[in-house]
Amino acid sequence: MLREVRASHILVKTEDEAKNLLDEIKEGKSFADAAKEVSLCPSGHDGGDLGFFKRGVMVKPFEDAAFALKNIGDISEPVQTQFGWHLIQLTGMIDD
Repeated sequence: MLREVRASHILVKTEDEAKNLLDEIKEGKSFADAAKEVSLCPSGHDGGDLGFFKRGVMVKPFEDAAFALKNIGDISEPVQTQFGWHLIQLTGMIDD
């Protein structure tokens, strides 16, 4: 079981924006570059890096999506929270 994950994210206003970004990333755009260009979160300046976090730190939909990712580099489908729409990339993990 994962104890902690390290993730980066991109925050945008709409699901359509998130879907379009995901398509661009799948076509080769760097996740970090996309975060720097469009993310509404201050972490965008750092390529979206949120560092390591445990369960119970992030809002539940975000946390569930982040902990569901299996492999370093995997990117979630768009995830909605009260802050907007997120794309989440798994960048590290610590197992129990």
